[in-house]
Amino acid sequence: MHDSFFLLVCVIVLATLFDFINGFHDTANAIATSVSTRVLSPKFAVAMATTLNIAGAFAGTAVAKMVGSGLVETASVTQLTVISALISAIIWDLVTWYFGLPTSSSHAILASLVGAAVATAGTGVIIEKGVYKIVIGLIVSPVVGLVFGYLLMQFLVWVFRRSSPALVSKVFNRSQIVSAAYMAFSHGNNDAQKTMGIITMALISYYKLPDFNVPFWVIGLCASAMGFGTALGGWRIIKTLGVKLVNLRPIHGFAAEASAGTIIEIASRFGLPLSTTHIISSTIMGVGASKRLSAVRWGVGGNIVIAWVITLPACALLAWVICTAAHYFL
Repeated sequence: MHDSFFLLVCVIVLATLFDFINGFHDTANAIATSVSTRVLSPKFAVAMATTLNIAGAFAGTAVAKMVGSGLVETASVTQLTVISALISAIIWDLVTWYFGLPTSSSHAILASLVGAAVATAGTGVIIEKGVYKIVIGLIVSPVVGLVFGYLLMQFLVWVFRRSSPALVSKVFNRSQIVSAAYMAFSHGNNDAQKTMGIITMALISYYKLPDFNVPFWVIGLCASAMGFGTALGGWRIIKTLGVKLVNLRPIHGFAAEASAGTIIEIASRFGLPLSTTHIISSTIMGVGASKRLSAVRWGVGGNIVIAWVITLPACALLAWVICTAAHYFL
């Protein structure tokens, strides 16, 4: 039963649900700053993010290959392994969405996959190099985002130091539309690929395929699910990132989005599954700190960081428990 077609269908359904929740949960990544600065109306921002999230999902498969074949040994993975990982990640996303915490859907699914794989086949199933990439990304990417956001904001302040406030507002009211679109595209590019990798892993496990190639229908399914989730929006997290963390004007929103989008795009080309949530949160804090350290509500930022840190062990443990129970009872 563990290798039945029914379980494969369950994997695809759950993966689609996870991608939908991912889009719902991570809408804030693309549009929180542009909405909070009033450059875009919420409805237009969501519509734009939906369209560009879908477009971004078709931009490559390097991240999908890393997730599907570079984290755990595919030959040791069963359909129950993947199902357990997806259930764990879905639970984590819904809980953190309820409390308005911008945690990483990416790290939730990756940590869950590791935990479920260990429950299935022991620690030997882990590909250490892939795990190191995730841990390094968790530590380094927020620092890079913080520094990049700070430096870009300082550069923009220097460039426009002799410009009138009216001119600056005019320039960045328009420029932030571009940066928000860029951020939405990069989000779709990196995040949708993780679910593509999960589904492809399940297909390889069921059909015993020799190579890791993402089918076009999987790309289309994941792009559509994420786009639909984005269309509904995750307003609790939008409020945290765009309002509670730091007060933003269009120039700050542009700097945060342009910084985050660039970092994510570079990572996607190298197949590195970054957390788009971590990146945009840290660039927002970097941009805010460029004004003065007190401009950032570090208490809110601290709660976000705590949520980041506990995501990996919590999801890995939750997936291990679910997978252990599934193998025991099924």
